[in-house]
Formats: sequence, C-alpha cells, structure tokens
Amino acid sequence: MKVISANLNGIRAAAKKGFFEWLLKEDPDVVCIQETKAQLSQLDDPIFSPKGYYRYFFDAHKKGYSGTAIYAKKEPDTITTGLGWDIADTEGRYIQADFGDLSIASLYLPSGSSKEERQLLKMEFLDKLTPILTEMAQSERQYIVCGDWNIVHKRIDIKNFNGNKKRSGCLPEERAWLDKLFGDEIGLHDAFRELNKEAEQYTWWSNRGQAWANNTGWRIDYQVISPSLVPLLESTSIYKDQRFSDHAPLLMTYNRAL
Repeated sequence: MKVISANLNGIRAAAKKGFFEWLLKEDPDVVCIQETKAQLSQLDDPIFSPKGYYRYFFDAHKKGYSGTAIYAKKEPDTITTGLGWDIADTEGRYIQADFGDLSIASLYLPSGSSKEERQLLKMEFLDKLTPILTEMAQSERQYIVCGDWNIVHKRIDIKNFNGNKKRSGCLPEERAWLDKLFGDEIGLHDAFRELNKEAEQYTWWSNRGQAWANNTGWRIDYQVISPSLVPLLESTSIYKDQRFSDHAPLLMTYNRAL
C-alpha cells in the first residue's frame, strides 16, 4: 500500500504544474492533500477526478483558504470531516477515510507565523488534539494521520535550527509537544524517521531568498502512524524532481492492503 501526503498550496495551481499527471504515474492507493484552497464546486475539470480514484473534500468556509482532501483507489467505508472545534471545522483542517480496520486522515495543522493570536490558536489546537491522538495510539484500529503539521521535531529536521528557535514551527513548546506525541506519553510514530535517520531531509522551503536552491528547508510534513504499523513500513521518499508547491510530497509504502 502506497500513501502520499502533499501540501499543494492550492490544488488548482498544483494541477497546472503537473501534480495529477505525476499522481497517476506514482499510482498510490491513497493521497492526502492539504491546502486545497478551493471549493469543490470549483473543481469540475476532469483533471481533478483522475480515473480510478474516489475523491473527498473538506473545504474551508473562507474561499481560497486552507482545506483538505483525500483521493483513494478503494471506496472508504466512512468519511469523517472535522474534529469538533471551530478552527478545525470552519477552516477544513481534517478529513478521515476508514477502510476496514484502517483509518487514513489528512490533517492541516494551523501555522502561527502570521501573528501572536494565530500562535495561541495553534497551541490550543494541539491541546485539543492530544486526547484524540492518544485514543488513536491506544486503539485496536490502525491510523495513518498524514499532513502538514507545521512543526519541526529535532535539530536534524531544519537547516537553520539556532536561527529559528523563536519562530513558529520551531518553538521549544511545539517541539516538546512532538516529543510527547512520539514518546511514551502518547505513543504514535513518525513513519519517515522510522526508516530514514539522515539529515537534510526537508519537505518545505520558504519562497523567500534562495531557500530551495540552498536546501534551507524544514521537515514539517509527516505520516504519523499507530505502533502496529511500524513493522509494516517498507519504504519512504520525499519527491523533489518536480515542484508542485512550496512543499514536497512525502511517500510511504506499507506491507498491508488498503
């Protein structure tokens, strides 16, 4: 089973850059998209309905903003949208597809970089998300929560660690929350780091300066998985041969069927 997570920073813009042609070549079982920045009514063009895939969207109320989506080869048993609080639900930040005993979700965690108020909302979001993730870790179901989590975990996950320790996405309290998420307190796993321990493995680059050219990046896109999925991990990669957005798609393969 191949699962892709991709923040597209606008699904229509990414389509023009060849995202859906690439998707069909990769032939994944599930694709989790963040930042669709579109309403479903704006996606009537056949390119947004690739042959062989079911598609599900959770749009933000505000047009041209946020939004998540899932494309899947197999029709899910159920689709769940939202998490039960305002910013998660009005901004279209969570959609989940259930396939038998497996749930795959697309999550777009808020950024706190624009102003202090948004950072406070981000921390509140993390607090509310904690019991949900804890329940996932303890469940007999298997979970894959794909998405843009907007936080780097370790020094290895960002090019300029010291220069960004006071910036949203690299704050000590945010990284400490990921310590809990991937530690004994919650017990979920960072699928990519289970297989790849190398430095300079980034998934996002600022559009400012020469960040892409110099690989001055951040690893903020994850597939967060249940403990029982760790032995089933087969391979991982970050796709950088084409640029569909300021993020790069994260690919994982699992030794199980959808």
